[in-house]
Amino acid sequence: MLTGIKNFALAITYSAWAVPGLTLIAFAESSFFPLPPDTIMIPLALLSPSKAFFYAAVATTFSVLGGLFGYFIGNKGGKPVVRKFISDAKMERVRELYQKYDVWAVLIGAFTPLPYKVFTIAAGLMDLDVKRFMLASLIGRGGRFFAVATVIYFFGPSAKKLLSQYFDITVVVFTVLLIGGIFLANKFLSKKTTA
Repeated sequence: MLTGIKNFALAITYSAWAVPGLTLIAFAESSFFPLPPDTIMIPLALLSPSKAFFYAAVATTFSVLGGLFGYFIGNKGGKPVVRKFISDAKMERVRELYQKYDVWAVLIGAFTPLPYKVFTIAAGLMDLDVKRFMLASLIGRGGRFFAVATVIYFFGPSAKKLLSQYFDITVVVFTVLLIGGIFLANKFLSKKTTA
């Protein structure tokens, strides 16, 4: 089924419906759909590198709005509704991340290739502060999509090779550095409050 959806998304990419398709997939992926917006955004930007930042802005905007919808699914629907979208095992892992990193878990989830809907729905279920949630979503999703757009804008069609070879490792390194930074900031702040 996912292959069929991916093929449909790629077909949309090369049609007049490309931007509305990107809008819809970016919104849906953040709350209930399994296909990441990169599936449309990257080929679109590769076709027209001068529009890469526009596509990143569309993906970011509608991904953040979709994340807000996912937040409300978790917040208003509760566990019975959440179980329809997310397995108990995934939910438990995300809950542990939220307990350890709070809203930083949203930022990490927003930037990585992990299914973002898991983080948005869980944020609502755990009643995270919605303003902080939105800010973390904006920074994480914007960082992800604009990083891709920057590579495509400057490297054009050769960016496809760069992204396919190095994007995942770059995301992992960035995430490790981010978690390390959060850890150090928390240690530093906790020392200041005890002093």
